[in-house]
Amino acid sequence: MEAGKDIVAKSWVDVQKVLFDHSWDDSIGRFRSAYVYRGNWNKAFDLTTSITRLGSNYGKLEPHILRNFRKYAHSNASPGDSVWNWLAVAQHHGLPTRLLDWTYSPYVALHFATQDLSKYDQDGVIWCINYVKSNEFLPEPLKKAIQEEGSNVFTAEVLQSVCSSLKELDEYKHDPFVVFLEPPSLDARIIHQYALFSLMSGVEAEMGKWLKEHPDLYFRVIIPAELKWEIRDKLDQANITERVLFPGLSGLSQWLKRHYTHP
Repeated sequence: MEAGKDIVAKSWVDVQKVLFDHSWDDSIGRFRSAYVYRGNWNKAFDLTTSITRLGSNYGKLEPHILRNFRKYAHSNASPGDSVWNWLAVAQHHGLPTRLLDWTYSPYVALHFATQDLSKYDQDGVIWCINYVKSNEFLPEPLKKAIQEEGSNVFTAEVLQSVCSSLKELDEYKHDPFVVFLEPPSLDARIIHQYALFSLMSGVEAEMGKWLKEHPDLYFRVIIPAELKWEIRDKLDQANITERVLFPGLSGLSQWLKRHYTHP
């Protein structure tokens, strides 16, 4: 599969092919994908983070908004005192941050590309990024830390050991890179969505722009509007629904509302 390009899915079977045909790992002789996924109902949406929507001064606002979140949050809101755990908690609860949500599951990404029935007149998209290969662009201290851990993704503890603050991370921003961070198991939602986060080395660094400079790291799967109903129904049959991904009465209600809506 050619990286850095858009692939238009032609059918449900074709969706499976393009999302899974890169998953074979020769080194272990298993199907273990090196990619993570992000689904959106509109193919025109880029990888802009929520903090950029605060206005033109958002770069200077980041430390203040996070500091006040920590100040007013409950004392048990985050395990430990790591800024990376706090960022994960903040993102999880809707605070504008430099983080983006990703999932290891192509099906979870497909859910987010097809969950909104009011957008079924527009093509959706699945962003697919090789998170393992992205580590080649890490600065040496971070690269060494993750290699010594024997992992391809940072935890808060590993990142904290070499970079304890956003300010320290920003010191590397002259040469942008992306960090993939697994959050603590904050609740069942994080677990069921097989979730992780990305963050750029600087709050003003644009992931979409950075990826265009490294097209071998990604591709996008376009979900045509006319395929959304079929994909949605088959995801429901596979139990990839709000009832599972958003445990609780709200998720149950969302699922039932959509399940009993007819085109």
